Parts: sequence; structure tokens; C-alpha cells
Amino acid sequence: MAPAPTVEVKYKIGNERLVKVTDPASRKLRSLLERQGRPQGALRVAVIGGGCSGLQYKMDLVDGPANRDIMVESAQVRVVVDPKSALFVSGSLLDYSDDLQKGGFKVTNPNAVAHCSCGESFSA
Repeated sequence: MAPAPTVEVKYKIGNERLVKVTDPASRKLRSLLERQGRPQGALRVAVIGGGCSGLQYKMDLVDGPANRDIMVESAQVRVVVDPKSALFVSGSLLDYSDDLQKGGFKVTNPNAVAHCSCGESFSA
């Protein structure tokens, strides 16, 4: 049986002007990727409709970029963003906190003009 043909993924390389990762977020991401057995994996950050302010973030661990994605290497981790979401997250900072009340990954987005009180959604 012949090996399956490899499909070339066409993606762009971005820089930290799109999204920048803090050291705490980088440490947590590397830990999560290692635990999943994906040391070369990436965090996918997407903006989807929903939440009380109209837009919200969706984050997933993935093996790497998909077609048309923009991949950013920041603080020794890879972040992938689709072109539509890139319009909303440009200039954002991805941080992580172990805080019991509001811990987890947080996006500080200069494009957000309003946030809901729960901090889970925004409008741009």
C-alpha cells in the first residue's frame, strides 16, 4: 500500500504585533501541550459570536496551523489565529493566572470597546 500523500498546509507567519504571550501563559501552555503529548503543538485563539457583549474567545490546543492561519511564535510557544479572528485580536496580550476566582487564560485586547461584567465576552 502506498503512503498517503502529504498535504501542504499554507499558513502565514505573524509576529507579536498580532498576539503576545506572557511568561506565565507560556509556562502553562508548554505544560498543557507536554501533558497532551504535543510538545510542538499550538494554542488556537478564535473569536466567535456569543456572550453578553456579542463576541467571545475560543481557545483550543491543536497540532499546528491550518490552511490560511497566521502563526505567531511568542515566549517559546506557538499561537495560531484564523484570518477573520486576527482582525479582532490584533495587538492582544495573552496572560495566565492561577487566581482561584478569575484564574485561567486572559486576553487583554486593545480593540475591545466594551466588556461584559463576567469578563467572558466583548464587543469591538
